[in-house]
Amino acid sequence: MATTPAPPGAPPKPTWDPRSATPMPWLRPTIRIRLTLLYGGMFLIAGILLLSIIYLLAAEAVRTGNQPLYKIVDYQDLKVASNDCPGVASGGLSLSEFNAAISDCMDHQRQVALDRLLSRSLLALLGLAVIAFAFGYAMAGRVLSPLGRITRTARAVAGSDLSRRIELDGPDDELKELADTFDDMLERLQRAFTAQQRFVGNASHELRTPLAINRTLLEVHLSDPGAPVELQQLGKTMLATNERSEQLVEGLLLLARSDNQIVERKPVDLAEVAGQAIDQVHAEADAKGVEIRGVREPAVLQGNGVLLERIALNLVQNAVRYNVAEQGWAEVTTSVENGQAVLVVTNTGPVVPAYEIDNLFEPFRRLRTERTGSDRGVGLGLSIARSVARAHGGHIYAQPREGGGLVMRVTLPV
Repeated sequence: MATTPAPPGAPPKPTWDPRSATPMPWLRPTIRIRLTLLYGGMFLIAGILLLSIIYLLAAEAVRTGNQPLYKIVDYQDLKVASNDCPGVASGGLSLSEFNAAISDCMDHQRQVALDRLLSRSLLALLGLAVIAFAFGYAMAGRVLSPLGRITRTARAVAGSDLSRRIELDGPDDELKELADTFDDMLERLQRAFTAQQRFVGNASHELRTPLAINRTLLEVHLSDPGAPVELQQLGKTMLATNERSEQLVEGLLLLARSDNQIVERKPVDLAEVAGQAIDQVHAEADAKGVEIRGVREPAVLQGNGVLLERIALNLVQNAVRYNVAEQGWAEVTTSVENGQAVLVVTNTGPVVPAYEIDNLFEPFRRLRTERTGSDRGVGLGLSIARSVARAHGGHIYAQPREGGGLVMRVTLPV
């Protein structure tokens, strides 16, 4: 009664979604912002150093010429008027006091000139710093524009558009080398995916044909009323095995196809899709005594109706099949929340440990069962549901329900 352990050394699942928007992009420490701060900071430091040197040289020049070039030796009947130096205009000063007042006035005027030089230089430096930061931001954007082109192409490729190429022009520098290397990698990836799709198509055709022939032969054999009971039982067993193999082939094909982005999208009502899935499972639910309930509000989104129906069908089937023996129920609801279409499937059932939730989405894995030999499916249902949700730009989450069972939540952009 233990889950099959995951293969050792399996790489972790990627958690980054290139389509998700970053909140408040101006607060991101982007390379452009850092280069702008670097350019502007270097200019500001150089300006402060230059201003300090000029100020020190000017102060030294002023101090060197501090001694007056003249000295009044007699100022009889001399009258002096000054707005900046009122001390020399007052009467009754001796000759030495008059000369000292003139010297103090000249020192004051030199200090005023130095202060004006410093304040105006600081204002000029501040204005030039603003211009330098703006110029640095513009130049950083121009230098990093090839990286923006590479990023946009990478986002398009993340949406499964492998036909996109950067094809960067310009000088043969490091950025062009990076873009060319990225284009070569995309070329190899496109060839690999094209070969994979071709292989999936050919393999599915080759596998479907003999399975269909086997099913026809078994059905013809079982329709013979004169066949022995042992052969009838053997035929039914082989027909069930053949049917399970057909489900496995169809599931693998759908899983391989749904990993790609949906190209052709049409308006699909998630409530209608869930209703069709419930109609297909209704007979099985009645046979198991499971009540299906829930309110399904309209939730229209752009997508592929067949694949979205597969999500709802897999989740509802699991909710019915993995339920309690008596008085079980499954609740299926649809709604629109925060601009997203939401499908929630809740059911009663066995208690599911939280640490086993991730294993449920792995192919061929079931809760506390072997990888093969189950009569409830082929172990691809939730894997297909997750792949289809990702192909539509959405997500699927699972969490244990208190008292037993699961809560499966699918969010899809409208």
